[in-house]
Amino acid sequence: MKSLILVATFIFTLSLSAQTPYEKGMNTAFELWKNQKNTEAVQLFERIADVETDNWLPSYYAGLIEIVSSFGLKDEALLTNKLTRAKDFLDNASSISKDNPEIMIAYALLNTAYIAFDGAKYGMTLSGENIAIYQKAQAIAPNNPRVLLGKTEWDMGTAKFFGKTITPYCEDVDRAIVLFNAEEQTVPYYPYSGLERAKEISANCKKETSPNE
Repeated sequence: MKSLILVATFIFTLSLSAQTPYEKGMNTAFELWKNQKNTEAVQLFERIADVETDNWLPSYYAGLIEIVSSFGLKDEALLTNKLTRAKDFLDNASSISKDNPEIMIAYALLNTAYIAFDGAKYGMTLSGENIAIYQKAQAIAPNNPRVLLGKTEWDMGTAKFFGKTITPYCEDVDRAIVLFNAEEQTVPYYPYSGLERAKEISANCKKETSPNE
């Protein structure tokens, strides 16, 4: 399930001369994240969110960074602190943009971070929560490739945990790739990323399900 970790990417590149303060701030925050300066990136996204009170994206990215950087932690107190902060950011984003599938699957990723840390402690309660999140997100946005990919990765992780084949889910990954390729990327800073991750999973799927392996 640690394979669910995603890397955000830029979709729009804006000329320095044409940048608004918001665009400059967002570009700088993404650059900090790209350079693994996670604390500074979160702080900047948080400051942007304090100004852009009707924009869900800065809080969403602040939460996402906290979630992504929590995978692999060994200290439960540190993990809990990061994920509690992440939830606060996502709650703020959700209050601005209700029933937003992108925010919903970020909540699922947050739950996955807890489960990845200690499946025995968190798996029973949060697994069911994730299933409900993905079902609701799919009902809202059935053609959202990130929703489909996130749900499929979750299903694959569950199948592997119980020693079952992932073959039934490989077609869903390929369908997500089709949706990624068809997606119109028109909103600045929207989280359009995921295509490369889908291609990687598809390639691994073919290896794992090949009769020659």
